[in-house]
Order: sequence, then structure tokens, then C-alpha cells
Amino acid sequence: MKASDLFIQCLESEGVEYVFGVPGEENLDFLDSLSRSSIKLILTRHEQAAGFMAATYGRLTGKAGVCLSTLGPGATNLVTSAAYAQLGAMPVVMLTGQKPIKTSKQGQFQIIDVVDMMGPITKYTKQIVSGSAIPSRVREAFRVAEEERPGATHLELPEDIAHEEVNAQPIPASLVRRPVTEIKAIRHALDLLHKARRPLLVIGAGANRKLTAKMLRAFVDKQGIPFISTQMGKGVIDEHHPLFLGNAAVSDNDFPHRAIQQSDLILNIGHDAVEKPPFIMSAGERKVIHINFAAAQVDPVYFPQVELVGDIANSVWQLNQQLEPQAHWDFSAMLKVRDALNTDMERGYDNDSFPVTPQRLAHDVRKVMPNDGIIALDNGIYKIWFARNYRAYCPNTVLLDNALASMGAGLPSAMAAKLVSPEKKVMAICGDGGFMMNSQEIETAVRLGLDLVVLILNDSAYGMIQWKQQAMGLKNYGLEFGNPDFVKYAESYGATGHRLEKTEALIALLKQCLDAKGVHLIDVPVDYSQNDRLLNKEIPERSRTLEL
Repeated sequence: MKASDLFIQCLESEGVEYVFGVPGEENLDFLDSLSRSSIKLILTRHEQAAGFMAATYGRLTGKAGVCLSTLGPGATNLVTSAAYAQLGAMPVVMLTGQKPIKTSKQGQFQIIDVVDMMGPITKYTKQIVSGSAIPSRVREAFRVAEEERPGATHLELPEDIAHEEVNAQPIPASLVRRPVTEIKAIRHALDLLHKARRPLLVIGAGANRKLTAKMLRAFVDKQGIPFISTQMGKGVIDEHHPLFLGNAAVSDNDFPHRAIQQSDLILNIGHDAVEKPPFIMSAGERKVIHINFAAAQVDPVYFPQVELVGDIANSVWQLNQQLEPQAHWDFSAMLKVRDALNTDMERGYDNDSFPVTPQRLAHDVRKVMPNDGIIALDNGIYKIWFARNYRAYCPNTVLLDNALASMGAGLPSAMAAKLVSPEKKVMAICGDGGFMMNSQEIETAVRLGLDLVVLILNDSAYGMIQWKQQAMGLKNYGLEFGNPDFVKYAESYGATGHRLEKTEALIALLKQCLDAKGVHLIDVPVDYSQNDRLLNKEIPERSRTLEL
């Protein structure tokens, strides 16, 4: 058969449902083979968006998403989304085309060393130099992308190799089980738990897996130990839970950090060094048990005393089987922190001022979204408010990126979430700056017939950087811009546009759009003027003065 036909058979063998991308002439044999397969091509308007969609598919399913570009500028447009997947631990396989490598007669036109370019930002990158090598290269790319810690892999398929005649078969995936923690390490952890008086769970990005969530919920319910989460650990355990103490959204000066200060032992579950650390270790202070798929990366602020290295769910299960709640555990101070945070989060929820404040926005979105509804956040100052004030009730229902933290990912991520879970309500929440970086994908969403709500938080500026600028006492400079008429912009793509005119109308408008068919954009004027006062001054002061 033609080598490109074999390549598609290998993708089918891996269970691939979608290929997201922008093909070029170097991909035409691949595209022809794809047209006869069970795999659906999702044609996007930019390669970066294709990469974001593939990465989010991987994040939500645990199976590597697949994206496609041509050579040269198409491949360079995948770099940001490769870094997004790699830092965010999202499994994705990136496919790029290339000019013929055996008989090329075009010199260096459009040719860069894509394999070398992808090296620092992927787990695995190879050029396929023979059609017979396709089965092993594809299997290895998927294996490496999906194994812990997940990430990005890349394969380059030159057009003359794609056109070769080949006699080979796909290589099926082998049966593999992750290793589990050795019993002696479990005993060391149990010893620390028996001696502790105020243990605390910190749930990070690596714990955001379905089976892990089930085991962690059972552990918390049995042991009664309180927990906080990082931004990318949101929703692993239902944040309705009475032992939830909040999200470490603000750097070391919010109420959850007071709970950390009260602890004498932290079970750090799924810690990922790419996130801002939820706590900083000092010699002689509280002890830390590291529970993760891999050993801890030691640095000046993180040096755990005991490490449970292996499948996280199994490690938590082993602890839960052999541990009983200890009579001397005392969580009274931590529960005071929980109550104080809950009270603090009520501030501003009833603020009817217009433009809308971010804390009112987070409250109203939570009120209209179902428990299993998915919000996909782009990157901006609102991300901190949603991480702090928006409770997540199920794993992976708050899709935010606290790793690469790339603007432009919110809309493509929401689109991928809707493809994966068409029965769920999905909302993209984007700043006007981030939205315009991939706004062309509104056409893709309309063409795919997605039912999707897109909130555009409009302040005509790069608000996150303005907040930092203000906190540093610098003058407001260089961060403001103009916007299109978002209602007309939506309509030009065949979507429906709305503009919020008063804060009191927000809930009704959100409900209307969530219940409607098609793509709905809502232009929401937002007021960030109080961010510096609240996030840098008042909230830290209220936290600091809480008597425990």
C-alpha cells in the first residue's frame, strides 16, 4: 500500500478520532489517505489553534490528540501549542510535512530543521525516512506522549516517503501497568501521618485523573483531612466538600496559605514544578510527603522528606487501607480558615456596578453552569478570580493553563471540550486580548455546528499586565488598544452576538445563550480597577489578621 495509507491505519490502530490542523501541499498524500478513513479532519484557521485543540483533547481523554501542519511556517505555528502541551502535561502527537528528502529540487525554499526545532519542547521528535519505519515511529510517538508525565511528541513525514509503496502493518499497543509504590515507602509515610497533629492535602495538576479523583475522595471522606488545590488541580475533589479550604490562586498571601502555615505535615499529591508553588519549604518547618508518578525535582523551595513514587491512585489507596483517623489530629484552625475564606468570597457578589467586576462575574457564571459544565479560561487577570472564587465540582471542568499560560488558548480549548463532551454545557471565557489572538476559530466552531458560549471580557487593554504595572507603582503605559464591534464581528462569522448593557442582566443573558443552539458571543465590559487594592492589599491583610 501507499505509505500514507499505512500511516492512517496506524492512527486508526491508536484509536484516533480527530486530526486537527491546516494541511499544505506536502500533506496531500496524507490528506488523501485520511479522506478514506474513520478519522475526522477538523480543519482550523490557524495551526496554533489546532495544537491547542489537540492538547485539550488529550487533557480530557488521556489519549493523545493529533494535529497536523505543513512544513516551514505551518510547523513554526505549532511551536506555542507544543510548549502548551509539554508544560501542561497534555498528550499530543504533532505531525508535520516536509519536502522530498531523496530527490528534492527546490533548494531551501520553506525548509527549516523542524525536528531540531521541536527537540527542546517535546518528549520525542523524529523524521520518518522510510515507509517501513512508520508503524514503529507512530507507536512510539503515542506511547511517549501518553505515558506519565504526558506531553508533546512530533513526527515529520516528508512527501516522497508518504508516497512510497510499503508492505507493513500497524504495531498494536502492548498491555502495560504503571509501577506502584514500594511498601517500605508507604510505611515511612504512615509513620509521619501517625506523628502529625495537623496534616493537610495539597492537590496539584498531576492528580487530575479520573481514578485518582475517586481514590482521593475516598481518602478525604475516611480520614477527614482538609485539602486545598492548585489552579490546575481544581475539581479533583468536589469543591462543595466541607473540608475544602480553597485554591492557591494568589501568591502566598490568601486564606489557603494560612492553612498551610497551620499544618505540620503536607501530603503533596500530583505536584508539578511548572505551576507556581502553593507553598515554599524551609528547613526545620513542616514535613512533606511527595505522592506522584515520578520522584520530586529538588530545588531550593521543595525537598520532601518522604516520596511515594508510583501510580498516584494506588499510593493513595494503600495509605487509606492502612491508616485510621488519629484522635490527636486537630483541624480547628484550618476550619476557621475555611469559614473565613467562604465569608470573604461573598464580598462583591451582589455588586451591581457596571462594568462588571470579576468577582461578580465568577459568581454569576457559577450560578448558571451545571455541576458538570465546562469553562475554558484563556489567560488574563480574570483567571485568578475564577480559580479563587469559582468552585469546581468535577475533575477537568475548569480548563485553565497555569503552566505555559499562553493567551489565545481559551476558545480552541472550549471547542475541543465540546467535541469530547457534546452533551455538556461549555463556555469559553476570554479577555479581549486573548480572544483576538485566535478569534478566527469562531468560523471553525460555526462550521462544526457547535453549541458554544464565548464570554469576551472587554477592557480594551492587556489587563493582567496593567495590574502588575499598577502594583509596581508604574504609570499606565503601552497596554491599551481598540476592539472591533464584537456583536457585528460574531455575526460576520455566522454566530450570534450579544452585548451586556447592565450587570443585573448578566445571569439571564448567560442562561439564554447556554440554552440556545449555535455559537453565541457575549461582549461583557469588565472593571479591573480594584484588582490592585483587593488582590495585593485588602485580601492579604484580611488573611494575615485572621485569628487562629
